Amino acid sequence: MESVSVMYCLYILLIVLLTVCAVVVLASVYFKYVDAEGILMGKIPHLKGVPIFDNTFDCLLNCEQLFQFIRNQYKRYRGIFGLRGFNYRFVNIFDPKDVEKILSASNFNTKRIPYTFLQHWLGTGLLISNGDKWHERRKMLTPAFHFKILKKFLININEQTEQLLDLIQDEVGKERTELFPLIAKSTLQTICETSMGASMREDIKSVTNKYFQAIHILGKCLMYRLSRIWFYTEPFFYVSKCSRIQRAALTDLHKFTRQIIRERREYIKQNKITTLDDDDDVYGKKSRMAMLDLLLEQEKLGNIDEDGIREEVDTFMFEGHDTTATALCFMIMRISNEPLVQNLIYEEVQRVLGGSEHSPTMEQLGDMKYLECCIKESLRLYPAVPFISRVVYENVELSGYMVPKSTEINIHIFDIHRLEDIYPEPEKFIPERFLPENSSKRHPYAYIPFSAGARNCIGQKFAMLELKSVMAGIIRRFSLEPVTRPEEIKFAAHLVLRSVNPMYVRFTNRKVAVEN
Repeated sequence: MESVSVMYCLYILLIVLLTVCAVVVLASVYFKYVDAEGILMGKIPHLKGVPIFDNTFDCLLNCEQLFQFIRNQYKRYRGIFGLRGFNYRFVNIFDPKDVEKILSASNFNTKRIPYTFLQHWLGTGLLISNGDKWHERRKMLTPAFHFKILKKFLININEQTEQLLDLIQDEVGKERTELFPLIAKSTLQTICETSMGASMREDIKSVTNKYFQAIHILGKCLMYRLSRIWFYTEPFFYVSKCSRIQRAALTDLHKFTRQIIRERREYIKQNKITTLDDDDDVYGKKSRMAMLDLLLEQEKLGNIDEDGIREEVDTFMFEGHDTTATALCFMIMRISNEPLVQNLIYEEVQRVLGGSEHSPTMEQLGDMKYLECCIKESLRLYPAVPFISRVVYENVELSGYMVPKSTEINIHIFDIHRLEDIYPEPEKFIPERFLPENSSKRHPYAYIPFSAGARNCIGQKFAMLELKSVMAGIIRRFSLEPVTRPEEIKFAAHLVLRSVNPMYVRFTNRKVAVEN
């Protein structure tokens, strides 16, 4: 009887297995040869893949391999290529005309994969939300990045720059300094004390290392999930080891932002601040309208709840520090390898600021045109966000091919910024590309480090202000000597552009001539 029971179980298991296989095969055939969208997809240049599974196994790669995989396909197909697995379709585009068609159209504003994979962390904040919620949040948060607000924030940005310069001074004389840990702590402190109105006291600083580690872990989890189609389904991902690792990292991330929100609430309550214009609204410093204050005010008006505040704080804490830190690290590394460019920046900074020791004003930073060109050229070569995605809910023609509805469109900024017909000798660092006479006729969607269209980066002016302040301060006080070379950099697919190995430079004090 026992052997009959075992045989019966094996028989049932075999039937289930065969049924699953049959469903998989039939589904694959349907989505490829019967479904109208699948037939359209088949006409777009794409990797052949394997029968039934298509490209499902082509992307089973680590972060470094995945980044290089896309670069290799770009070199092979140039304008457009597709990837698919079962009912998931991805079209990768590189032509600025196609990019404009997607980013400038209001009906192609929707985000889906991979942004939905970040919902456990960022909820449906400004980065991820769609439709009416996105419109409401964008309208709500835009005043926090008004020119007048940025001008007030510059005081704090300059203060943080000075603190960073003091930390760099401690690195002078060392053979090399690793950039990211140094820079990331500074940019995190800047976003905390400006947009969040939170002082980085020791009790908050104590959890920053866990915060950085958690972001790095989450980035790896995101790319791991993105490269495995079966994990696109939430229940399958939830029971995976990667999901358990992600949940542990999320605990640290949410702990940090909840502490920021709690501290701000208590400060407002203790100091009886009732409006956003109080003179003492940022820990005893001059009046600065913090984004978090704006959210707390909107909560009183019933326009946002506590969960909504948390998801926006999580979004801006990440976007406000990690992307800027990435941009600064790559720029410092590259400028250390460009001595002529470095000297020209120094000459401009000295010319604009003269011999004074004061921090630059908004107007003075605006006068640093060559530095701005250098920042733009660095963002061209090293865009902090190397690709973005949109989903199209109607058929659209791209590069002469009809792309079916419900397809994910991946826009590869990293490669667009290296198009040889637009940027001759694309790997060379040539800031003059961005002088008005050289850039005015360039396609507007050939340079999109902050995305473009209605869903462009809301904080791009803040980011440029911080990049200018920090770079002007560093070049004014220190000489940058190369350690890591550009050709040594190996990139990795991540939440933002990452170098596989740490980047290093050598800082030395500038020798300032003394006038007699």
